[in-house]
Formats: sequence, C-alpha cells, structure tokens
Amino acid sequence: MLNVSNLTRSYGSFVAVDEVSFSVKKGEIIGLLGHNGAGKTTIMKMISGYLEADTGEVSLNELSLKSQTKLLQQQLGYLPENLPVYPEMTVAEYLDYAADLKGMKANKKVAEIKRAIQATDLSAKLLAPIETLSRGYKQRVGVAQAILGRPKLLILDEPTNGLDPEQTQHMRALIKEIAKEATVILSTHIMQEVNALCDRVLILKSGRLVLNEKLATLQHSQHITVKTDFKNSDSLSTISGVKHVETLGENTLHIAISKQEFAQNICSDISKTIIESGASLFEIYPQKRDLETVFNQINNNDYNQEGSDKGVENAA
Repeated sequence: MLNVSNLTRSYGSFVAVDEVSFSVKKGEIIGLLGHNGAGKTTIMKMISGYLEADTGEVSLNELSLKSQTKLLQQQLGYLPENLPVYPEMTVAEYLDYAADLKGMKANKKVAEIKRAIQATDLSAKLLAPIETLSRGYKQRVGVAQAILGRPKLLILDEPTNGLDPEQTQHMRALIKEIAKEATVILSTHIMQEVNALCDRVLILKSGRLVLNEKLATLQHSQHITVKTDFKNSDSLSTISGVKHVETLGENTLHIAISKQEFAQNICSDISKTIIESGASLFEIYPQKRDLETVFNQINNNDYNQEGSDKGVENAA
C-alpha cells in the first residue's frame, strides 16, 4: 500500500503542493487529475523521490521514502510525461541500461527485458536508434522501462500520449494487467482514459487535494428524472427517500433523493404512485454525471459533494 501524508512543496512564496494526503491499495488504479499547474507532476516527482518534499511523508509497503529511499525506489516504476532518453541508443541498449540502473543482474535482467519488450510490443524496433522512432514507439519505450522489475508502484504520466487507438487499447490492457500485482497512479488529461481504467479519482486544484472519491460513486448525483403527465407532483414528496420535487417543463420532474443507493427502490415507489393514479409514465431514471462535468464544476467552484446540481443529466 502507498501512503502519502501531508506532502508540501513550495518554490519561494509559491506553494505548488499544499498538505496533500491519500493512500492507495494494491490492485487499485488511481486517476490523478487537475489543470496544468495544479501540482500533479510535483506530487509524482516527490513520490518517486526525484524531488524532495518540504514536509510530509511517503511510504510504500512500510518502506519510508525518507529513510529507505533506495529500497523503495527499487519497487517503483515511473513514466514521466517527457521521458529523458539517449537518442543515439538502440531500444535494446536503453532497456539494458535501465535494467542496470534498477540493479537487475544476469538471467533476471534478460528475462525482465524480454518481458517488457513483449508487453509493449517493441520487438520490431529492438535494434533501432531511439531518435528514429515515432512518438508512439518512444512512448512504448518509456512504458517498457517503467515496468522493468515488476514494480509494486507504477506512476504513469500521460501513458497513451502519442499512441493510435489500437495502441491505446493495448496500453490500457497492459496497465490493467500490471495493476493485478501493483498500485498504479495514472495522470492524464484524457477523461476517457480515467473512465476506462481507474477505480478512484483524485482531483487537485491550486496544489490542494479537493476530491478523493471512487469513480462509481462520483458519477451518481442523487437525483432522479421523471417524464410523465402526472399532475399531482406534490404527492411524490411524501414517498420515503424523496427530499424535493421540482417541475421542469410540461412533462419533466426533477427529484432530489436522500441517498443514491436507494435510487432503485425510490424509482419503484414513484412509478407505482404515478401508474396507480392513472397517469402515464414515459421515462424514469437516476441521473449520472460524467467525469468531465464534475472536473469542470470543481474548477469553477460549482461542485456539490451531494450531487445537487441540476445541469448534469445523462440517462442511466
């Protein structure tokens, strides 16, 4: 398990990361989101040990980054957004060099390089100088060096940057496979990437962690949309779990509920009331929010943790 406690980093008077704390379990894929300058890269650099924190602690499987730096880093794989590589090296030479840096020896080193090459589909470019590779292939080289040694913590900054759709699907499958044995932190601006891969989302704003939530929970808004010609909408307010009923247009009701986990039962009770009255029920569904909308709401200070905002409506 990764534990991050009160990480802070300043550059002069500018606070880049402000007392950020979170933990990540083995097998979990975390999406780290935020606008440029929110502190994502600084946090990833501090977790990797590349950048020293002003204050705070990082530990991985009870290894302290502060007192057991090298031991922790041996269990870590890191793909920065712009991976520094030696352009004159071939892919094989670079991966051999990366394996040496990670302390791998003899048969283990050879086996790990072969595994990384196979996992990232780099065999066709093994003897090619890195400077001759396309952006997509360079990105695969970066991922290959990150997964050498089967790291317990894998930090990926924009891992599908420059990949075509087929390569992106391959990369997603690879990340999911790695996550079976490791903790993964994924930073990306592509919301589809987070939706496809992540279990939980961390959103940063101005250096502070403003949201730490499971993706499935985040997408629920604790509202139900009902399309009906039922006219006695006040009677729906008496149904257990219904907090408020608002009429939107001629045949649409916007219903706030107490807890999203009761949405199915509440929908059933609402449907029964409408149908038994003789009115027509055209549609009924719990509202869901898409991640991009939640992200924008947070950065515009419009986000309500209970999901009471009305502007987000997608049929379940």
